Amino acid sequence: MSLFYKQHIFFCTNIRQDKNKRSCGSKEVIELRNYMKEKIKESGIRGIRVNNAGCLNRCKKGPLMVIYPEGVWMKVTNKKDIDLIIEKFIKNKKPIKNLLIKS
Repeated sequence: MSLFYKQHIFFCTNIRQDKNKRSCGSKEVIELRNYMKEKIKESGIRGIRVNNAGCLNRCKKGPLMVIYPEGVWMKVTNKKDIDLIIEKFIKNKKPIKNLLIKS
């Protein structure tokens, strides 16, 4: 069996109805997702899909993303985080300890 995508990246973009509860979704998260899609395309990396996700039930840890098939969860707050994830994790399979979300 071969995978259609080597990696699938999901950004939580959920916005809770209750404004008193924290949620990952925001304009900034959509911009970060779009930035990652653009940077991966520019880099020529193939076999990676970047998508939105509904609530991933880890709201207190967010904003966050998860990369499969590895099942690695990371907090993302700016473009530097995205650049690090692409260079260190996606290209070189090295964990980024300060961005990892423990299970």
